[in-house]
Amino acid sequence: MLVLSLKNILDFYNMTKEELIVKLKEIVKPYIQDEAAFNTLSEHTDFIKDLKINSANLVDVVLDVEDEFDIEIDNDAMEKMLSVKAAVEIIESKLSAK
Repeated sequence: MLVLSLKNILDFYNMTKEELIVKLKEIVKPYIQDEAAFNTLSEHTDFIKDLKINSANLVDVVLDVEDEFDIEIDNDAMEKMLSVKAAVEIIESKLSAK
């Protein structure tokens, strides 16, 4: 069971885009197929084209993001979450709605 302190919860709301990208990089690492693309991961990295994450594993990434940030990602947002930039925007949107 994961227990978050109040500080951890507040940290999620105050994360910079760069911090979100670092956290996202940790989440996608187990699913990548292209190490070179992973090492140069940026806001413009595409999960499928660049990192070679297959669609089944992309669902796992979404589930891991939901768990990590304690958010719920609906099907519409999930379909758009194909790049680091899109993922960061969705995470920021969901966190700001809390």
